[in-house]
Amino acid sequence: MTMYAKDVMVVSFDKIHQDAPIENAIKLILNGRVRKSGHKTISLMVVDDLGQLCGVVSMYDILFHLRPDFLNLSVEANTLLWTGQLRRLVEALKGKNVRQVMSMNVMSAQLDDHIIVILDQMIKNKYRRLPVLEHNKPIGIIYLSDIYYHIFSSI
Repeated sequence: MTMYAKDVMVVSFDKIHQDAPIENAIKLILNGRVRKSGHKTISLMVVDDLGQLCGVVSMYDILFHLRPDFLNLSVEANTLLWTGQLRRLVEALKGKNVRQVMSMNVMSAQLDDHIIVILDQMIKNKYRRLPVLEHNKPIGIIYLSDIYYHIFSSI
């Protein structure tokens, strides 16, 4: 059995512009597509004005940026009083755009990359998804769960 990126990638995926309000990304992820494997999409590819990939925004990125910045400075959340703060944090997050929240410097795959090369890259870097690019434009995305599904559903 030989498998390449083009055999496993999902070609129906959601994209969002880097300057879109983060609220648009939140809504797209809330209503994410359910893939053939049964898993729901929890991330969006972020593109620029030329349609080129410039990042990925995921549910994790959004929740990370919901938290106040000072929690990144070794302050423990359980030492503070949070009653009544969630609405304020959500409103502050809504004031951001996708560019401010997305993960940048995203690794990618090419159509003819062997599935083991892709799997190795994903496992070593703890990635759950890997965009497939052609001329820096997203043409597909490979999810770790879909690799699992494709490999083991055929044996």
